[in-house]
Amino acid sequence: MTTLLIHRARCIATQDDANTELHDASLLIREGRIERIIPASENIDDLRTQVEEVIDARHHVVVPGLINTHHHMYQSLTRAIPSVQNAELFSWLKGLYPIWVGLTPEMVRVSGQVAMAELLLSGCTTSSDHLYIYPNGVRLDDSIEAAHSIGMRFTATRGSMSVGQSQGGLPPDRVVEQEPAILKETQRLIETWHDASFGSMTHVAVAPCSPFSVSQDLMREAAKLARAHGVRLHTHLAENDHDIAYTKEKFNCTPAQYAEDLGWVGHDVWHAHGVKLDEEGTYLFARTRTGIAHCPCSNMRLSSGILPLRKMLDAGVPIGLGVDGSASNDAAHLLNEARQAMLLARVGRALEPFGCDHGPADMTPRDALRLATRGGAQVLGREHELGQIKEGYCADIAMFRTDRLSMAGGAVHDPVGALLLCASDNADYTIVNGRVVVRQGQITTVDMGPLVERHNQLAMQLALGAK
Repeated sequence: MTTLLIHRARCIATQDDANTELHDASLLIREGRIERIIPASENIDDLRTQVEEVIDARHHVVVPGLINTHHHMYQSLTRAIPSVQNAELFSWLKGLYPIWVGLTPEMVRVSGQVAMAELLLSGCTTSSDHLYIYPNGVRLDDSIEAAHSIGMRFTATRGSMSVGQSQGGLPPDRVVEQEPAILKETQRLIETWHDASFGSMTHVAVAPCSPFSVSQDLMREAAKLARAHGVRLHTHLAENDHDIAYTKEKFNCTPAQYAEDLGWVGHDVWHAHGVKLDEEGTYLFARTRTGIAHCPCSNMRLSSGILPLRKMLDAGVPIGLGVDGSASNDAAHLLNEARQAMLLARVGRALEPFGCDHGPADMTPRDALRLATRGGAQVLGREHELGQIKEGYCADIAMFRTDRLSMAGGAVHDPVGALLLCASDNADYTIVNGRVVVRQGQITTVDMGPLVERHNQLAMQLALGAK
């Protein structure tokens, strides 16, 4: 494995407990780990000749690799579909289920690579993915193989839907599965792919889709299965008002009560969205260390609402960021997601009742960067491996140029602040497990031209097949 020296960085934002930011410091990477953080005062001329590669970082701000805690990568095939451009969550899903039923294994692999390439270019080094629809021989293995081929650290969540329209659920009956088969397949995936070792490239999590598409029995049994194998649990919860109303009508409880009753709270659980959690639910999540994947762009795109981010963080809820499905966000740029989280939190505070003591400082650029790094590591249960530039941690690094148009006039004052306040540029280098997977703004692990061409062909094939 390459020995790599990141030489004399303009700024290294370590995201350690003290929020240390180093100038003209260097990083020595060996065997997929951060071996040394070398201060500016140390002469490293001899070291430069001993490593296999040196990256000149004089014009870069260097941060821990960003971490995406919620995605539906196959949805990159259905971005900007005209019929659902102006729909809220439930009508958006109803419009897309008939299209997604045409998914094939190749579509899942190709769309996964496209989605991961987009994330890697944004400085994201670790991503989860929630695949919950399995027609035509599709398996979660298809997504995992895509991650291996492109070089992304991956948490593959085995989603599922088991309650169709005939049983009062939202999805059509033809896209749901039988619950015994779901549990059996989930166990196979854990036993085949989950690697719990330090620095693992692949985790598997258990992820029934949502209250409106699975039974309470499946939720309970899925939680038992996950805990018997020591893996994490993931689902959607409290995404918008219709979601709240469904839970109230079908189960006569709030989303937080639903989660607690079914065993879906705890340090090994994270829920997507949580926009409409009530105060009781917020403090339940804080007390039990139940995580949330905050997806601000998707929440705005589908008009779901504004997560009370500062209130939840202050209460102690673990929160990371998620780009969500590429068809509900229409992009997968995690740095931009952090920027949007910061801006939306400021707007959300301004909309609170008159007289509240709040302001822009409630969500700073560095707060947003922390959500995208350490917050994501905590939510995915990897806070002792990822999310910081720290000796012994995994060498997952994102490097952004400070001498480009996007940061002109900003980086000269504050390169870390400019990363979140100025336009969200792509990473110049992205390093995963010590391997350079984005070099000078280009993906190194796949040929993007043919990949994008094939992806567009499959996107048209999928859309036309539903007509």
